[in-house]
Amino acid sequence: MSPLLYRPDWEAARERLTLWWNGGDIGRPAMQITVPREEPWETLSEVPMPEGWVTDYSTRDMDYHVYVHLRGLLSREYLGEAVPTTNPGDLAPNCLALYLGCRGHEMPGTVWCEPFLDDLEGAQFDYDPDNFYWRFTQEAIRRTLDFGRGKFLIQFPDLIEGLDTLAAARGTQELLMDLIRKPEQVHRCLRQITCLYFRYYDVLYDLIRDEVGGSVFWAWAPGRMAKFQCDFSAMISPAMFAEFMGPILREMTERVSYCMYHWDGPGAIPHQAVLLEIPRLTMLQWTPGAGAPPTYDRHWFPLYHQVLDAGKKLLVGANCREHLEEFKREFGEQAKQMMINCSAPSREEGEDWLRLMEC
Repeated sequence: MSPLLYRPDWEAARERLTLWWNGGDIGRPAMQITVPREEPWETLSEVPMPEGWVTDYSTRDMDYHVYVHLRGLLSREYLGEAVPTTNPGDLAPNCLALYLGCRGHEMPGTVWCEPFLDDLEGAQFDYDPDNFYWRFTQEAIRRTLDFGRGKFLIQFPDLIEGLDTLAAARGTQELLMDLIRKPEQVHRCLRQITCLYFRYYDVLYDLIRDEVGGSVFWAWAPGRMAKFQCDFSAMISPAMFAEFMGPILREMTERVSYCMYHWDGPGAIPHQAVLLEIPRLTMLQWTPGAGAPPTYDRHWFPLYHQVLDAGKKLLVGANCREHLEEFKREFGEQAKQMMINCSAPSREEGEDWLRLMEC
């Protein structure tokens, strides 16, 4: 095993993460701490911004697209279990929908997917090796790997799956009606989407896995890592979530080695019981949603206790020493099941936070 240029002590961090993911005790929570770096890790040849550049998600100008992702890595240091990683293949918050037929529309700072299914009757999703977005993802990853091998890791694109992907293809309002009027067609389409998810995932995993077979999706894990979600769940009942997404999530968690669930917003809270009953769902990542208290607010602590008491891991954020102290006081030994993401003002403070969280 070898270190990474942008994380010279990566081997030790990887060993701790391997232990942590597999239920071992590293003496504290897993900590993803980044801090500013005075001097960049190396100097990049500048690539001028092309005319008409809109966002760092998707562009036909591959050189600048890759450059933007590389540039973002240079001036940060990585402490605890943080890993230098970039995501050049990410074209939208639902890449799978683009690969399956949606068209991406760029706007400043974002991109959205245009639905293309007029009806679920007869709808057929297929693997298209010549899809523009799929080819772009692979080429962007390959070019970044050519530059970055031995320096940093590549993260999975935000594929997304299940009802979120079907809603992108069909339209949210239309899919809500389909759940009631055509449930059998919804199930049929979800089966196709799940099969195709892994058709794409497997290619990407072979591209980005590291020398021990580990991979990254918001966190490095020592095997096939994935992030699952269902933001659409905020609009349906727990019974519907259990019927349509429960089986999908069970299957998908069984087809990877490690995974987290992006649990997004108060509207998703009613589905907690279903999530906690999925045996292979390793970790929940709580996102409070716009206008809600942040992840380190005590308002959410009862939810966190339920997650930890169920034997799941929990990914949350903090942004100062006081938040970390409160996590430690509240959760004690159970805090070791948590992964905490934070950005410290300096290396000295980041190292202090690591010592603080030792149990």
